Amino acid sequence: MTDDSRVGAGADPDVDSDGDEWRFGIDDVGPEAEAAREAARDPPIEPESIDPENALFVVAGVLGTLLFVLSVTL
Repeated sequence: MTDDSRVGAGADPDVDSDGDEWRFGIDDVGPEAEAAREAARDPPIEPESIDPENALFVVAGVLGTLLFVLSVTL
């Protein structure tokens, strides 16, 4: 027997007195459930090979930034 006045003697504990079902179960809430949802939502990132075109733009950006900083400081 429960102390909750909303649940009758033969009533289903997952349904309140208004007839609405509970939105979350015990396993759906808490830090463990949040970690499980986060892991399922964001799979681990796999490294890929470096594309030469992308590497060229990174190097050009670094060189452009260095030239800008050196031109301002001199």
